[in-house]
Amino acid sequence: MKKLKIICLLISTFSFSQNVEISKTQINDILNNWHKAASNAKFDDYFSVLTDDAVFIGTDATENWNRNEFKVFAKPYFDKGKAWSFLPLERHIYFSSDKKIAWFDELLRTQMKICRGSGVLVKYKNTWKIKQYVLSMTIPNENTNEVVKIKTENEDKIILKLKKLN
Repeated sequence: MKKLKIICLLISTFSFSQNVEISKTQINDILNNWHKAASNAKFDDYFSVLTDDAVFIGTDATENWNRNEFKVFAKPYFDKGKAWSFLPLERHIYFSSDKKIAWFDELLRTQMKICRGSGVLVKYKNTWKIKQYVLSMTIPNENTNEVVKIKTENEDKIILKLKKLN
């Protein structure tokens, strides 16, 4: 009986890790194809992998869009034949215990040099969809003061506006 429990435990552990690897491969494919769709200006392909209630948060403090708002923002870029080009340099993927939610972080080579993307995917039936994506520019620590000086005037206005709303 003890041997049977050990065998069952080993099989379930193997099955679990195999399912995680399959899901990681699926998510990597989805994210790579999503970034490629932007590079190739494939609007429908790009937005088809977002949930209906997806959120895209861009590098500017004012860029916090739901899916439909993001489509309006992005459409002119796609219409020009190339939206943006994000090439993954590194990616980490993590899962909830029930394997229905995944989150990730990635470093990307972009026209803004290295950026960091992070997000959440949810599994609907057997398909992963992007529910949230956050794009951030990276700033070398030794350049933080210079960047703060550049953005202070603009972001002080945003801070004042947001303080009034709260």
